[in-house]
Amino acid sequence: MTNSQISAETIDALRQIDSATIANAIEHFKVRDQVTGYASLELRCQFPDQKPMVGFAVTATHDTTTAGDNRPMRLHDVLDMVHAAPKPAVLAVQYTGADRLRSCLAGDMFCSALQKLGAIGLMTDLGNRDFRGIQQRAPGFQLFCPGAVVSHGYGVYTNLDVTVSICGLTIQPGDLLHGDENGVVSIPLAIAEDVVDQARRVLATETSYFDFLASDGFNYEGLKQRMGRHE
Repeated sequence: MTNSQISAETIDALRQIDSATIANAIEHFKVRDQVTGYASLELRCQFPDQKPMVGFAVTATHDTTTAGDNRPMRLHDVLDMVHAAPKPAVLAVQYTGADRLRSCLAGDMFCSALQKLGAIGLMTDLGNRDFRGIQQRAPGFQLFCPGAVVSHGYGVYTNLDVTVSICGLTIQPGDLLHGDENGVVSIPLAIAEDVVDQARRVLATETSYFDFLASDGFNYEGLKQRMGRHE
């Protein structure tokens, strides 16, 4: 299945489910090892009160800390990619310079432009800035990054439309990404529609589990049985 075959209804259904439940649902299909397909705790959801971000990856690499202003920024090329990409889009950018802790990719101006072009979020291992401005000027736009850096340095896109690795998650152009306050996980396109139903079953099982914990019928043996199903 290609990203163009994923329906808007499926995208909307995925947005109603948290990322941790989506990760649990993916495990059911055994399409990859359980230690792959998700980002590390270094990648932080900057706007955790928003609904999950679900979109198709537009990829690039970037360097903001190499001195000198004689390199082409290629910003228009990135905007062209986002404009042409399947929607909703998520710009996924990996740092390639020598000083990532001082890197800064975007602020409210760029994020607002991305939103106008059909992007719903930005995911990167670079720093960013203007967090309050992004929320005010691009409401609903999501940002995943390690933290804030005050100056943008000299930003250059070094490669476009390539496989990237962001905080432990390998992302190819067109991958389906799901992210919220729990982190970011990639959903294999071949099972994307089936993941929705499986995630709903996961939620039903968890509801039954918590109902049991709160019930007068709670007992230790029953707890062990239920916990064993989640090992």
